[in-house]
Amino acid sequence: MTIHAGHPFPTPDDPVKRLRGRLGGAVSLWTTAAGDERAGLTVSSLMVAGGEPAYVLGLVDPDSDLAELVTTSEVAVVQLLRWPHRDLAEAFAGTAPAPGGPFRAAAFEDTAWGPRLADATTWAGVRLVGQREVGWSLELTCAVEEVVIGPDDEPLQHRRGRYVRP
Repeated sequence: MTIHAGHPFPTPDDPVKRLRGRLGGAVSLWTTAAGDERAGLTVSSLMVAGGEPAYVLGLVDPDSDLAELVTTSEVAVVQLLRWPHRDLAEAFAGTAPAPGGPFRAAAFEDTAWGPRLADATTWAGVRLVGQREVGWSLELTCAVEEVVIGPDDEPLQHRRGRYVRP
């Protein structure tokens, strides 16, 4: 990985990225595992659709390790990050150094859906039911199999290319 002096995803000439950046949203970490392999990705382009079952839809980089491995494992953990996790979010986004890999930057516990951040207070175990290319992203459609809702103090939010406190 190379650490750049400037922002790795500049958006001044892309009005669509600028629009998306103004929406803002909660920052989540999607993780999965297959055998001894683990992958994770910081995702803020996601939505939850209620129903029986409920679904989580996320837009991820189609070239990411997560996109590749989740098609093998067919499961993932979607955990909402909090303000203290902002460095971890950067590590999983590939925009900050992560010596030994981003999974070494925090404690994770194994679940039926993959590794879960040990201090994640809100998370969902999901099963991949579909995927399709949408624009430059891969849309992952996942059925929710388990949900844990914890305190919502200090949520990590992303707006206009920066993490913000609510």
